[in-house]
Amino acid sequence: MGSTVETLEFQAETRQLLRLVIHSIYSNKDIFLRELISNASDALDKLRLESLTDSGLQADTSDLHIALEVDRGARTLTIRDNGIGMSRDDIVELIGTIAKSGTAGLLDKLKEAKDAAAAQSLIGQFGVGFYSAFMVADKVTLRTRRAGTDQGTLWESDGQGTYDIQAVDGLPTGTSVTLHLKPADSEDALADYLSEWKIRQIVKQYSDFIRWPIRMATERTDADGGGEPETLNSMKALWARPRSEVTEAEYHEFYQQISHDWQEPAATIHMRAEGTFEYEALLFLPSQAPFDLFSRDTRRGVQLYVKRVFIMDDCDALMPNYLRFVKGVVDAHDLSLNISREILQHDRQIQGVRRRLVKKVIGAIKDMQTKDSETYAKVWEQFGRVLKEGLIEDTDNTDTLLELISAASTHDPEKTTTLREYVARMKDGQDAIYYLTGESRAMVENSPHMEAFAAKGYEVLILTDPVDEVWTDRIPAFDGHRLQSIAKGQVDLDEPADGDQEANADKAQHEQDFAALLPWLTTTLSEHVKEVRLSSRLTTSAACIVGDAHDMTPTLEKMYRAMGQELPAVKRILELNPTHPLITALRTAHQANPDDPALAEIAELVHGSALLAEGGDLPDPARFTRLLTGRLTHTL
Repeated sequence: MGSTVETLEFQAETRQLLRLVIHSIYSNKDIFLRELISNASDALDKLRLESLTDSGLQADTSDLHIALEVDRGARTLTIRDNGIGMSRDDIVELIGTIAKSGTAGLLDKLKEAKDAAAAQSLIGQFGVGFYSAFMVADKVTLRTRRAGTDQGTLWESDGQGTYDIQAVDGLPTGTSVTLHLKPADSEDALADYLSEWKIRQIVKQYSDFIRWPIRMATERTDADGGGEPETLNSMKALWARPRSEVTEAEYHEFYQQISHDWQEPAATIHMRAEGTFEYEALLFLPSQAPFDLFSRDTRRGVQLYVKRVFIMDDCDALMPNYLRFVKGVVDAHDLSLNISREILQHDRQIQGVRRRLVKKVIGAIKDMQTKDSETYAKVWEQFGRVLKEGLIEDTDNTDTLLELISAASTHDPEKTTTLREYVARMKDGQDAIYYLTGESRAMVENSPHMEAFAAKGYEVLILTDPVDEVWTDRIPAFDGHRLQSIAKGQVDLDEPADGDQEANADKAQHEQDFAALLPWLTTTLSEHVKEVRLSSRLTTSAACIVGDAHDMTPTLEKMYRAMGQELPAVKRILELNPTHPLITALRTAHQANPDDPALAEIAELVHGSALLAEGGDLPDPARFTRLLTGRLTHTL
């Protein structure tokens, strides 16, 4: 007997998403069936797992399957499973609201999507495939009962903003989703979804590897005159087959099924380990990064199975965070079925599997770098920023990851370079790999720190990813050559040889000429700098700001502060160009009248200009503006 029907509203963002799904034009509406079959398969996986770990569940798992039922007269297509089912609360949480799926971000991306294929991919990435049913149906009816409970639930909606929900009796365990298809004359293709050939085609293309049978009564009849049930999918665990027996097309189809990525993967890794701990793995390196790659809530792609029984999605014990873009399946033979995430984190066998998987993935990228530079360049463009996180997280593979780095440099504005290639081009006598970090290539290239290096023909790596600020601080050297920021420490490119009497004389003269000005400036600017000294890295700029060898960079300091970490203020060093007209004029004015109050203002302007040149923040922008305006007025 049914209970009172309750009408509830969808969450506001869910309504927006439904409108986009219903009214957008997609080049391929077939994804609705793929998504609903995947949901049904997940429900069967969950029931199988719970029945093995919960002896009190008393669920019938003797014939777990998915059934597709067509009623041409009523124009309905039903996707039915005898899986775990849902409670009323499950339905309200999972279907009435999808805040956990990152709806706001999805809505923004759907609006930005420039083509239908991109929009389809986004729907899959956010795990909201249930709503794709409304692309083809003007009403969806869901009946479900959770295993271990007596009460079933009926849910129904036309996708226009509300849904009806009520308790019902007599439902079997599992879930059925009935799509009331839109009128055939509204869109000719919708008639195909009632056709056996079309359903077969979709199942073969998208769901052939699902481990549960997908059955449908065919147009052939049995002895009693009814439709004969037929299994439409092969149910072959692709990862369990020898690589020689799997075609590239099958790999690509499987990749699309587990990743919802419509592009072909950049690389496929199929491996089998035998011995004390047996497992199979089928991993894929995508060719394009998902847009939520850097989201805190992004999901990793590796699924864990035990003897082909699904255990968990997003198994973070099997893949480090910096390889979170890797998709695939790991099927272990010797784990307990009720193993938890907490146990996995400390399981020695799993840690061993993780180490081998990581080496395989990094090795595949290294092989790509060596044998297919074009594909490697695309993969690095998409995932290089993430891979560099491994230089912070994964000390075991530091050397290999350093070999993979592809960075912009001053050597060739059109091409990136590896560290190995940089070392091969180093000048005679050069012992350091020079680099400069910054927010953009233009900012780095125009930095005053670059002047002497450009004049002397020294190559400098241009590093603009936020993670570059961190890993360059952690990695001391590559191939015996230290990594040297040109914005830190002393850089003596112009250090004269012992026998160069003229150059030595010039240096000594500069030191003598500025003997009085430098300490005065250090005292005058003591609130902001710890030292003022002459520079050997400037050729055209008047001044620049540098840090000591082990100082934190301003960008890194800002990153930590943005994360809420309180840090003591880091005073840096102001370097002056002793040949610049402004600096020589300041020296002359100080020699003539060291007590002139205008000199202190000019000192502040020199310091502020150096800060601005490196993209830094002025301590008091209003004061800097007043001083600059005053000096300009006085000059005119």
